[in-house]
Amino acid sequence: QVQLVESGGGLVQAGASLTLSCAASGSTFSHSAIGWCRQVPGKEREVVAAISWNGGSFYYSDSVKGRFIISRDNAKNTAFLQMNSLKPEDTAIYYCAAAPSQVIATRTIQYDYWGQGTQVTVSS
Repeated sequence: QVQLVESGGGLVQAGASLTLSCAASGSTFSHSAIGWCRQVPGKEREVVAAISWNGGSFYYSDSVKGRFIISRDNAKNTAFLQMNSLKPEDTAIYYCAAAPSQVIATRTIQYDYWGQGTQVTVSS
């Protein structure tokens, strides 16, 4: 099993940067695909960035491509989401998730383990 704890959310102005961290416990983190997902009230949770177990493959949704960077440090059981040029439409609860797969997972249904989420609010 993998337990995930996100941190780094907050309130920022449009154009600012923010980096989210995901601290994982459990022995399978380094063998798991990791994703960052977000959800706003009334909408489905979506995968915005994903990374394979060894960091060799990446996925970004069109809405964040070119602005967000996902990374991981398997030695420290930690994953990151660097968010640049933030927009008000990026406002959401951001979740870290782990999938029992070595390839990237681009759909929320593929993820078995979820953190509690961290709020990101971008003001205009």
